[in-house]
Formats: sequence, C-alpha cells, structure tokens
Amino acid sequence: MIRYATPDDVPVIIDLIRELATYEQAAHEARATEEQLRAALFGESPAAFAHVAEEEGEVVGFALWFLSFSTWRGVHGIYLEDLYVRPERRGGGHGKALLRELAAICAERGYERLEWSVLDWNEPTIGFYKSLDAEPQDEWIKFRLADEPLRRLAG
Repeated sequence: MIRYATPDDVPVIIDLIRELATYEQAAHEARATEEQLRAALFGESPAAFAHVAEEEGEVVGFALWFLSFSTWRGVHGIYLEDLYVRPERRGGGHGKALLRELAAICAERGYERLEWSVLDWNEPTIGFYKSLDAEPQDEWIKFRLADEPLRRLAG
C-alpha cells in the first residue's frame, strides 16, 4: 500500500534515509534530524512531500519529493529526491508503486516531468529505472555547492 506520509512516519523515514545513505556510501552526509524533516514535510510551508510503502502495517520504503519548474514547458514537475525500499523487501513492487503514485500526481496536476538522479555505479537501480522506460539524461553534469565552498561564495 502506498500513502502520503504522516508526522508519525518521520522516525522511520529518518531511519530509511540513513539506510539509503549507508547504501550509497555516504552515511557521514546524512545529518537530517527528525525535527528538520518534520518541519520540511509538515510545517507551515512544506518544502517537500513524502509517500511511504507499507506491507502488513510496516513502512518498508519511501519516496521524498518536491516541486520543480520547467522554464521551457512553463509548468511544474516533480523532482524525486530519494526513493528507497529496504533490501529485504525489494522485488515486491514497492519501488514501482511509489513511482506510479508520483506519475499519477503528475498526470492529475498537469505536471510534465518526473525527474531524479541515480549514482552511476548503482547498476541494479539503473536497470530498474530503464525497465520503466525512464531515459538517462547523460548530457547533463550535476553540480553542487555545500559546506565551506557554499559559505565562501555567499561571502
């Protein structure tokens, strides 16, 4: 079952985020707290949204996303920040169901894009996305400013 996350789901979503960060060999970067996530998802002006996948009453995966905007198309889209299903629950259709839910939101609201990034070494996940006819955007290079370089640029 796929549903919107509730404030009660925040602790398990934080656990899943940490599992994902460990899987992606970046556990040291996962610094978000329950309070931060609760504010981002359920505060006065939510910055992000989340869906969870449940099996037998247990949250086994999540999708965390936010709105993007295409200047070329003139409409919003969804940027999927994280999609994660616990390893022992993979293959049960949870990841596809989460993506299907986001695609349905796009269709309902007139959004024209559902986009995300995946690490180039994550072949099982790349294969999964390709099986859904998702197209890699290899011509784009992703950039990031964070920590000291971000503070330095800010002056």
